Amino acid sequence: MMNGTTTRTVPVVLAGVYGHGWWHLENLRRLTEGGQVRLAGVCDVREIEPGLLRGLGVPEWSTDLGRLVERTGAEVTILVTPIQTHRDLAIRALEAGSHLLLEKPPASTLAGFGEIEAAVRRTGLACQVGFQSLGSAAIPAIRRLVAEGVIGRVHGIGVAGAWERPSAYFTRSAWAGRRRAGRVDVMDGALTNPFAHAVATALAVAGKDTADDVAGVDAELFHANPIEADDTSCLRIHLSDGPPITIAVTLTADRRHEPYVTVHGTEGRITLTYTLDRVRVESRARGVSTTTYARADLLENLVSHVREGVPLLVPLRRTGAFMRVLEEIRLAPDPLPIPDVHQEIEQENGVVVRRTIPGVANLTARSAEHLALFSELDVPWAAPRAVLKVAGRAVAEYNWRPELATTLSPRPYLHPVRTLGGVAVTEVNPADHVHHLGASIAVADICGRNFWGGRTYVRGRGPTWLNNHGVQNHVAFTRRDEHAFTETLRWTGVDGLDLIEESRRVTARPLRRGWALDVEFTLTNLTREPLTIESSATKGRAGAGYGGFFWRAPGASADRTAFTAWNDEPHGSRAPWLAMSGDDWTLVFVQDADPWFVRIDEYPGAGPALAWEHPLVVERGLTRRVVTVIADGRLTPAEAAALVTDLGDIQRER
Repeated sequence: MMNGTTTRTVPVVLAGVYGHGWWHLENLRRLTEGGQVRLAGVCDVREIEPGLLRGLGVPEWSTDLGRLVERTGAEVTILVTPIQTHRDLAIRALEAGSHLLLEKPPASTLAGFGEIEAAVRRTGLACQVGFQSLGSAAIPAIRRLVAEGVIGRVHGIGVAGAWERPSAYFTRSAWAGRRRAGRVDVMDGALTNPFAHAVATALAVAGKDTADDVAGVDAELFHANPIEADDTSCLRIHLSDGPPITIAVTLTADRRHEPYVTVHGTEGRITLTYTLDRVRVESRARGVSTTTYARADLLENLVSHVREGVPLLVPLRRTGAFMRVLEEIRLAPDPLPIPDVHQEIEQENGVVVRRTIPGVANLTARSAEHLALFSELDVPWAAPRAVLKVAGRAVAEYNWRPELATTLSPRPYLHPVRTLGGVAVTEVNPADHVHHLGASIAVADICGRNFWGGRTYVRGRGPTWLNNHGVQNHVAFTRRDEHAFTETLRWTGVDGLDLIEESRRVTARPLRRGWALDVEFTLTNLTREPLTIESSATKGRAGAGYGGFFWRAPGASADRTAFTAWNDEPHGSRAPWLAMSGDDWTLVFVQDADPWFVRIDEYPGAGPALAWEHPLVVERGLTRRVVTVIADGRLTPAEAAALVTDLGDIQRER
């Protein structure tokens, strides 16, 4: 009986009986006893052990889901199969005429998610996604509290999750702990599978459903266990409209800690322990209270939708934002290993049975409290570095949040950059100029602020120590893989004023000989007034026009030389390319906008000069691009010219 009327029993097919399928079998027993459903069929590649179907009759068994749905007339299919099979099997069930309860994550790629969406529209059938936490009444209650201003203005959402998993968990199946199997995306990582609920719940609390609600994701992925995927990771989700969401999770804790979502406000906080549907409110105006909310079962809700048109709690369209996050994780560089020295490793008979990171539960809690990524906390195995590769070989590291003294004008930089033969061609903090940071973008003077580091040249006084050092702050990676990244940064003065928003694109490209580092940056004026870029030269120090993209090469290299495409004096030349060589390396810089600033004898450094002789006034913005060829050995002018010619489409590409 339901609502006082007799209701029909809905025939159901369960696809995926083993693993998490046991939970659905228990739920089916409950709903079968209540007369709501009837298990008409089970689909699995293995024969079903008799005891598994206790109390569920004698459902038909098959390995062909589409035909099973058609033969049994199933109105609902529960899909609990490996992640990489979701797209194909979901579409098959829908096209066979069945509504769908699809386990999380909906698909292993955003494109696959889109194909399922298209099938839902095409068939007119329902697809509910198995994010059980989204069936909790706690989520709308939290959103009401936020709307009422109980905790003031929300400035961020933090999530922490710390569970323990034995080594056997990562070998439970052929796809366990995999990011991909051959060319097939699997995405069985901590963030996308066991803690997928954490991600989805945080997005739901923020009221963000669609892929367009997610503007970008910073992902820091690690693994303590010898797997492809992540078991200890964190994210910062940048929303198109709303405060940031930081999520930190691990499967290497010493015990299970219930995961939670904390909404941070100016006048308090709200914490949801989503596995328990428990909400704790700490408000300056209302004090402290704790409430446990009811949770609706998603299969029961889907059955009511099929029979009576009751709205779905978690329709597929509500999980678009989650899928955008999953896609960013999929496209992120592969997780980095956490060295054994930072782990406690339990063995039995010489076999590793469990890996634990001491203090990791506290680390996830600190992340949620401070809305910080691992790299922003004091974590020795989570340095903020991105690695660029060419043909599978690491050729450059990008330190995007370095710990530097204020007098160095802190900024991201590339170091070490290496030739394909492994020769380092950058230098950081050399004794002669400690503010030289590998390959970076640095400007001596922007409206009186020093974004170069060291002393500031003052007309009539010379180099002078001033309290005027700015900082380039990493905001987000909008694209990041092993070959390239696109980054957003803010240039902020010592006075706290944001002067510039920068979009920086860095790409590593293979060449016939060596490889090319392609750097393009756009500086956008954030102030209401024009920005004036100056160098020491524009203020009276002849020849000191440095500022812009700058490369500090190794000072230990002997017999350094520099030459240009025009065979003229390199310093101040406007030749289309400039080459610099040491004993066993050559750099060829290519650009067409500015004169070259070059130093060879005092130290090896070079780059285009934005303000060579006269100040450069920026009304709205400017864009520059420098492609640097990195080659082993000392090249002749003819060899350098041939490499520039080989750049071909790279020089013309935008």
